[in-house]
Amino acid sequence: MTWGIVPAAGLGSRIQPLAFSKELLPVGSRLEGGIERPRAVSEYLVERMMIGGATKICFVISPGKSDIVEYYGGRVGGAPVCYVVQPEPKGLCDAIFQSLPLISDDEPVIVGLPDTVWFPENALRALPDDELSFLCFPVDEPQHFDAVVSDESGAVREIQVKRADASSRWIWGAFKMPGRVLSELHTLWQEPDRGDPYVGTLVNEWLARGGRARAVHAGTGYVDVGTLHGYRDAQRLLDGRAREGAPRPFAASARVPGLAATR
Repeated sequence: MTWGIVPAAGLGSRIQPLAFSKELLPVGSRLEGGIERPRAVSEYLVERMMIGGATKICFVISPGKSDIVEYYGGRVGGAPVCYVVQPEPKGLCDAIFQSLPLISDDEPVIVGLPDTVWFPENALRALPDDELSFLCFPVDEPQHFDAVVSDESGAVREIQVKRADASSRWIWGAFKMPGRVLSELHTLWQEPDRGDPYVGTLVNEWLARGGRARAVHAGTGYVDVGTLHGYRDAQRLLDGRAREGAPRPFAASARVPGLAATR
């Protein structure tokens, strides 16, 4: 059994004002009973997690995001959905660790960002279950993201968090690890004077203390939809794939039972 953790407690300040949670921002469309309907941006991540092996989905939400609960309910594509609450906005690490009480040490955990759209849809299948690994994507401006520096074997040497002098054009878009590694990171995060808001700085310290992580360069396209510029880029990315005749996310070879076809 594999968990998919969706940190959805952020305020979405870069794309406000919205009358709903940013994770429900309509991007692209899906076919439901032969009718084309708008698609929430977070559906792309949930879909990719399930294609990548997630059998249980956990949304981490803030107290005011009941619209996410109403949208997804208790099950999606045959997988049970649960929700945990991040009481205060204390960063991505704190949000992810809210899910720890649900996760056993031997359960693989996938973490992704619900305001992103990326390809290929099945890229998470390339990540191993038994070690911390980052799904990496090439971008033109890595200084806006968390750049992953790795050696020729794929071993991660450093994660450069939004650095103007980023030395790698490969950024992480999702990651996977066994539950025991998530627990180890949480223990480190709880040390005095830590409480890192960013995954990258916490992982750097974990690496410095003997931890190991792998960079998997399986991504081809990545867009952060958290800004108006990114929202437009996502629409162009989806339109471009449609024009190229790229397979729909729920092609027969990678269909998630119970979810509608998308376009």
